[in-house]
Amino acid sequence: MNLDLLAIAAHPDDIELSCGGTLLKMAQRGYKTGILDLTAGEMGTRGTPEIRAREAAKAAKLLRVTLRETLGVPDSDVQPSRQHKLRLAAVIRRLRPKTVILPYWEARHPDHYHASSLGYEGCFLAGLRQLPLEGEPYRPFKILYSISYANVRPTFVVDISAQYEQRRKAILAFGSQFRPKKSERGGKVHLAIDRLEAEMNQLARHYGQMIGVQYGEPFLQKELMRVEDVVKLEVRSI
Repeated sequence: MNLDLLAIAAHPDDIELSCGGTLLKMAQRGYKTGILDLTAGEMGTRGTPEIRAREAAKAAKLLRVTLRETLGVPDSDVQPSRQHKLRLAAVIRRLRPKTVILPYWEARHPDHYHASSLGYEGCFLAGLRQLPLEGEPYRPFKILYSISYANVRPTFVVDISAQYEQRRKAILAFGSQFRPKKSERGGKVHLAIDRLEAEMNQLARHYGQMIGVQYGEPFLQKELMRVEDVVKLEVRSI
């Protein structure tokens, strides 16, 4: 497949909320993009795996991704076990993404921070020649961490002002989560997800303001960035 960009996250809708605008922007630039949901979100209070699969397919079309797949890890049991890592490594060898986006390694939800470890270790194992897996050994060139959920300073922010409205439509494609019927709301039970879409929109404005645009999505990378031309750096200092 030779994807240019693959985003990996624990549940359907995680990608849309954290880096959907960036995926759409890269697709609009002609790159092959993909989403790998580790679980089907079957433990969610709202919606069934079947409903969420249909919603995920609709959101994928809105984000113009080349493919969207589910790894099949049990929801609420995302962890870097040997079994899950080998399954993910096989997918990395098949899709051969140049860049991978993972969740930040600290989060409230255990599935989210375990997804970060599982994603990194699966990418690493995919490059081991002696690993008994189908396909040629391969490792992504770059791993980025989406930090929309995290209270850390980003390495860089992607301007998604032009993609913001389409990203919002992709988020709202998960109607079971963000636009549930009254009968599905659980009476007086209020879930964190009830505020999530609004919070992600607020954060997009916040990070956009940090780089002088309307909306942005923040990312972190562990290694230093290389700069060739310091005269042409963007974002004003004073």
